[in-house]
Amino acid sequence: MKSTYGILPAAAAALCGCAQGTPQSSEAREPKETKDLGRPNIVVIITDQQRADLTAREGFPCDLTPFVDRMAQEGAWFNRAYTPCPASGPARVSTLTGRFGSVTHADCNHNLLDAVYSKDLFQVAQESGYNTVLVGKNHSHMTAANADYWLPFSHLGQDAPDDVKRPEDAEFDHYLKTLSFFMDLKPAPGTVENQLPYRMVTDALEWTAGHGQDKPFVMWFAVNEPHNPYQVCEPYYSMFDGQIPDASTDASVLKYKGEKYELMQKQMNECHIGTTEHMARIRANYMGMIRLIDDQIARLVEGFKEQGLYDNTIFVVTTDHGDYCGEYGLMKKGAGLDEVTTRIPMVWFGKGIEACGLRDDFVSLIDIMPTACEIMGHKIPVGVQGRSLLNMLEGLSYPKEEFQSIMSEHGFGGQFITEEDDPNMFYDRQALNPKPFYDELNTWSQSGHMCMVRKGDWKLITDMTGFNRLYNLAKDPVELNNLAGKARYSRKENEMMQELLKWTIGANDPIPIPRHRYTQKRFKHNYMFHGEPEIAR
Repeated sequence: MKSTYGILPAAAAALCGCAQGTPQSSEAREPKETKDLGRPNIVVIITDQQRADLTAREGFPCDLTPFVDRMAQEGAWFNRAYTPCPASGPARVSTLTGRFGSVTHADCNHNLLDAVYSKDLFQVAQESGYNTVLVGKNHSHMTAANADYWLPFSHLGQDAPDDVKRPEDAEFDHYLKTLSFFMDLKPAPGTVENQLPYRMVTDALEWTAGHGQDKPFVMWFAVNEPHNPYQVCEPYYSMFDGQIPDASTDASVLKYKGEKYELMQKQMNECHIGTTEHMARIRANYMGMIRLIDDQIARLVEGFKEQGLYDNTIFVVTTDHGDYCGEYGLMKKGAGLDEVTTRIPMVWFGKGIEACGLRDDFVSLIDIMPTACEIMGHKIPVGVQGRSLLNMLEGLSYPKEEFQSIMSEHGFGGQFITEEDDPNMFYDRQALNPKPFYDELNTWSQSGHMCMVRKGDWKLITDMTGFNRLYNLAKDPVELNNLAGKARYSRKENEMMQELLKWTIGANDPIPIPRHRYTQKRFKHNYMFHGEPEIAR
């Protein structure tokens, strides 16, 4: 598969190293002996709003993720992994429940507590005798009552009173609140030790030191960055100065993308003043933060090794969705189902994971939950729509055709809301804030409903009006040339429509199951389309 920045280089993933100036352990420690608790720990490392193609393993010229690139070769990485929805809350609910947003009904950030499911990841873990711990961002249907341990952080700091934080950390959290979820043109104050990813790793390792040997655990390690506010401290602030290539497109192509994109660019420039003028700096901050996060993931994994936990732990590194990061002249996300916001990084490594490197299977965030179920030896709950990846991760046989395509969704329903409906609605949030503010996930950007399917080099997006967009991503990776409706591509359009129809019907909600007499047939490993049957009663 091609990325925006070129063909994937075979040797790029071998690149590794830590940033100059990054705090490292002051002395070498002997790893503790691994205590085998019978089943492996599971650590889901999920960042927020991280582009899949900004990695050396995908051909990007800046070395943003050297540690995860190395783990990608020591385990498995999917360059065709997708979010079920390119919005934080819905994507996280879907990841934890293994269900698409159209059936959880948590299809926007404002109805997460309405989520419909039978059991989620933490419930299955607790039933399986695991500890459950959240470190970092929640933004899902869960509350502290759902976990055994709850160590929360938000985009604006640690969710705790200032008097329990170090004074310099409390000061940094106050600094974050001054940025109005936008960006800082200067290096962030303080050091890497004040940054949230560093503090999260510290909290996680303190928890594992005290509880990691009690019984196996599932850890939801959810980093708030590189999501805006786009800020980062030195040495990361200037680490890639002069090295970052321009985005493939700019605002001049918005006429090909549609009204939602044009409105987004207009509002970003009016509310987050300076977005276009300072795009290069914002992108550099974003990429510097990705590198900071990578170094902290390395620190977390090294801590597991020192505590004797690594050899009995499975890690997955992923994100909830991507970021425009300058594409189409935009930052953040929200307008549609573009590759830069729907395709996500996904790397598995650790106990029992075959060192197979690059995989071309189409997978989704909703596949993490059923995979974890099989790792823990728990039956995949009824209503889960994701498919277990465990067979392929362990190098066992699986039906390749099961993973030949994937679906993603966008929108909370109704008709598309446009500027003609009420021009003033596009400014209502600005009046509530002391500084210009812009929330790109709003009534108009999230209105309506659209679905996409990916298969081979092709992508089809259709919405509730019946309007299609068809792209050949090998020739058009930034999705500007809509081939739908052209006679030359009618057969391909019909093929992709059939694939999308298969997904939308297959993803019909099976819960509640019939109360009497009827039994439900499922394929093993929860495969949706292929495999050996098993009967669920």
